[in-house]
Amino acid sequence: MTDSMNTAKAAAAAASYRPPRNQWWDVWDQFRTHKGAMFGMCVFVLLIGLVVLGPWLWDASATQTNMRMRNKPMSWEFPLGTDQLGRDILARVIAGGKTTLAVGLTAMCLSITLGATIGICAGFFRRADNILMRITDLFLALPLLPLLLLMVMLFREPLVQNFGPELGIFLLIVTAIALTSWMNTARIVRGEVLTIKEREFVLAARSIGTPARRIILRHILPSVLSPVMVAATLGIANAVITESALSFLGLGFPPDFPTWGRLLQDGMPYINLYPSRVLWPALALSSLVLSVNYIGDGLRDALDPRIRGR
Repeated sequence: MTDSMNTAKAAAAAASYRPPRNQWWDVWDQFRTHKGAMFGMCVFVLLIGLVVLGPWLWDASATQTNMRMRNKPMSWEFPLGTDQLGRDILARVIAGGKTTLAVGLTAMCLSITLGATIGICAGFFRRADNILMRITDLFLALPLLPLLLLMVMLFREPLVQNFGPELGIFLLIVTAIALTSWMNTARIVRGEVLTIKEREFVLAARSIGTPARRIILRHILPSVLSPVMVAATLGIANAVITESALSFLGLGFPPDFPTWGRLLQDGMPYINLYPSRVLWPALALSSLVLSVNYIGDGLRDALDPRIRGR
């Protein structure tokens, strides 16, 4: 009798057992409660869909000129009108979004990788801390816009000659943005590492002789993933704004290679006669930056265990 009761209890316990829930589901549940973050995600996905699916839905050329069709207003043939050379503005907005997003995502990945690496090395290795942080302070003290302009002026021609105008300018702008925007990530990651490396699980790993590389990859890096993800979302907005500023100043991509910043520059001389030429790229650029900032705010709240669950 007792054996049958124990068996029944064990079966009931096994039936009621549920595997532990993945913490990322808790993060998603908290993220969904942030209305601004959900709105930003919808706008961001919409812009990605416009850039990716746009060439299949609207197959007009973004670079072909037609002087007979210049300065046309919005119509069924040209939904956003044409510019002073007869180029379709909708096609140029779609093509410009592809370049702008590619620059923003690539520059963000390089910046986050560089900043996280320097921050982890500075926080974990005491001998390297002083040198790396002084280098970080040096970059923070430099005026970023003149530094960007200097880098573009010095390396533009060699890269264009070696890689072509499009790829050369792309590599130049992405590298320049990454080299001038990693400092905040490095400081944030360093502060997290200084706290994490004194916790019990890291001290236990050191006590059994675990190599530093394995401690960093298995214990330190996953623990600093949350602030890195938040910094990554905000880094996209920073990279997009920087690229647009360079293109607006005429130091970005060539005129026949559209970006949203280049479209703003091309439309500025005609803003009084044709304000829509500036309106559409400015609206797309503002929507992208605003949506990414909202997503970053939502991730910051969702990844903070002190806020999660409220």
